[in-house]
Amino acid sequence: MAALPYKSVKRGFFHYIRRDWQLYALLLIPLSFVLIFKYAPMSGLLLAFKEYKIARGFWGSEWVGFEVFQELFAKPDFGRAVRNTLLLNVLDLLFSFTMPIVLALLLNEIKGAMFKRVNQTLLYLPHFLSWVIIGAIAYQLLGEGSGMVNNLIEQLGGNRIPYLQEDTHWLFSYLAIGVWQSMGWGTIIYLAAISGVNPELYEAATVDGAGRLRKMWNVTLPSIRMTIVTLLILSLGNVMGGSFERILALANKATTEFTTTIPVLVFRWGIEGGDFSRATALGLFQAVIGLILVLLADRVAKKLGEDGLI
Repeated sequence: MAALPYKSVKRGFFHYIRRDWQLYALLLIPLSFVLIFKYAPMSGLLLAFKEYKIARGFWGSEWVGFEVFQELFAKPDFGRAVRNTLLLNVLDLLFSFTMPIVLALLLNEIKGAMFKRVNQTLLYLPHFLSWVIIGAIAYQLLGEGSGMVNNLIEQLGGNRIPYLQEDTHWLFSYLAIGVWQSMGWGTIIYLAAISGVNPELYEAATVDGAGRLRKMWNVTLPSIRMTIVTLLILSLGNVMGGSFERILALANKATTEFTTTIPVLVFRWGIEGGDFSRATALGLFQAVIGLILVLLADRVAKKLGEDGLI
């Protein structure tokens, strides 16, 4: 007896609402959060095209089109902020992005379970410290006048080093502190990706005579390449941004060459100076460039044979 052909039944949207209404009800909470705190504030981007006056209000302020952007691009601080933002974030991307990969590869090679857990815990801890605390610790350790490190150098017969009181030294200290703060937390995703690598690949490499370094290079890294590319694309979107809290916590009056960045300039113009139109225009410029970088990186990744994000 021939089997009857399967007949698919088309069900409407409300059928699934009635069936899974509890799940949709739970979805309302994060959806409301995104709409209220992520999309609703986007209406404030209109300030970038208005000569905003508090007395006239949001809708009563005069519409000036792109005049605010023209004034913005003519400001000397704008070029300096763009230069510093790109410099700090590109260097930060070079070191803070690669170090978690190296650290994850090294942690994966540790065989002692207890030793590995202790190291992971110690490396994760800096991520949970605020930049205010990290900045205070940095000045206690690296301060030129009474820093613990400089006191030790002086006792050993050396000269005090202005780690945080001179522009070039500040730049290297800024990068090193950023790597220390982020590298432990950044390893989580890479370790999770490494745990999914097929053990048979390592066994085949062992049969072929590969050592640990050769396994890392020829087995582990190619297996987590997609994870690396995805996180790199996401990180490129922040190249025009950066951490305002990090710069604010480590900056001082003696080092002003690299501390003027786009987030800092938005704070100075908007919060301190009350020029909300210019600050909004600068923030919008930063967001648009970040979006373009993400799209370009995604396109390049697809050209190279990766899946990309979009």
